[in-house]
Formats: sequence, C-alpha cells, structure tokens
Amino acid sequence: MAVAVRAARLADREAWQPLWQSYLIFYKASVAADVTEATWQRFFDPLEGLGAFVAERDGQLIGFAHYLLHRSTWAPKCYCYLEDLFVEPAARGGGTGRALIAAVEATARAAGANRLYWVTDESNHPAQKLYDQVAERPSVVQYRKML
Repeated sequence: MAVAVRAARLADREAWQPLWQSYLIFYKASVAADVTEATWQRFFDPLEGLGAFVAERDGQLIGFAHYLLHRSTWAPKCYCYLEDLFVEPAARGGGTGRALIAAVEATARAAGANRLYWVTDESNHPAQKLYDQVAERPSVVQYRKML
C-alpha cells in the first residue's frame, strides 16, 4: 500500500508517541514528559511556528517530520528548519523520508520561506544518502552550549 503524508492531527498522539520515543533512542536523547506534551500541543497552536507531518501506511503511522518556521537576520523572509525526521526502520528505503521532506518543503514555500535546512548526526550515513540527493551540504560546523 502507498504511503500517505498528511498534517498531524490531535488524534495521532498515541500512534506518534512510540515513533517519537524511537527517534529519541536513535539520537541517545531523552526528553521529559512535560516537554513532549508541550511540543505536541505546539504543533496545533496557530501562534506557534511549529508544525508536524506524519506518514501513514495501511492505517498505521510509520514516520514523522517536525518543522519550525522562523525569521532570520539574513533574509527578509522566513526560514524553515526541519527539526526532526524519522521513519521506522522497517519502512525505510521506500520513499517515505523523501515524501516527508517534500511536504515540509511545500509548506515552507507556501509560507514564503527562502530556505529549508536541517542537521543530522555525522554518523547517520543512511539518512545522508537521501539528504545528498535532495539538498546541498554546506560547509558549516555547528557548535552547541547547553544552558
């Protein structure tokens, strides 16, 4: 059956949660339950720049993409940050990740954004195979300081 990508709905929470947990495990991260709850609610708050798409096959969620539309000091229009992208391992390689990226790109274009960007772990070579096909890799090094 084909994969359908659509905007997340409030009713998707229960099916989204295990995918979210698998994503966090992949990145060896943990997020407090209240942060997860706040994130989920922000997806549906029209005053927030956060949004979420889900990928569905045979009535089951198999992936998601979370994005943030934000202003930039480098452009008169907004940017779109693809913050989280996950496809369950058994469904990878079939175009789901590409379809999720395309959905975020379409939303970014509709919002007038002039850049879509994302990061991944340098060891995530399978994802980079796809990313190298759909975007250019800049020579930027990210630094991070936890506060």
